[in-house]
Amino acid sequence: MNRDAGDPLESFFGPLEIRVLDALWRRERSASVGDLASEFAPTAYTTLMTTLERLRRKGVLVRAREGRAFLYEPRWSRAELTERLASRTLGAWLEHPTAAQPILSSFIDAVSSRDERLLDELDRLIRQKRRELSR
Repeated sequence: MNRDAGDPLESFFGPLEIRVLDALWRRERSASVGDLASEFAPTAYTTLMTTLERLRRKGVLVRAREGRAFLYEPRWSRAELTERLASRTLGAWLEHPTAAQPILSSFIDAVSSRDERLLDELDRLIRQKRRELSR
């Protein structure tokens, strides 16, 4: 992902948490603190361990014991995590009856200001969802 364009995960996680997640996604297998430590110099081993544990408590990583070490891996891919966080955030806003209209209007404005093709895609998705719901 192009971090210069603004990472949507920055709204939910700190810079070190995002670096740790990115390192785990690149590996595509579980890793211990020791496995990751060389990628995070000069970050202290204990800081890295605390960050992994914090991400686990947030539900983003799963942990398994292997001998004396814990192995961590992401629960979801980057795309899946981004989608889950966006859905959770939007869902929380839409639970408030007075917030729904301004949220939807702001969303449409944001989409249309980025790219007209996104607006067309949104229209297609809405029509598809309506077909699914009418079945």
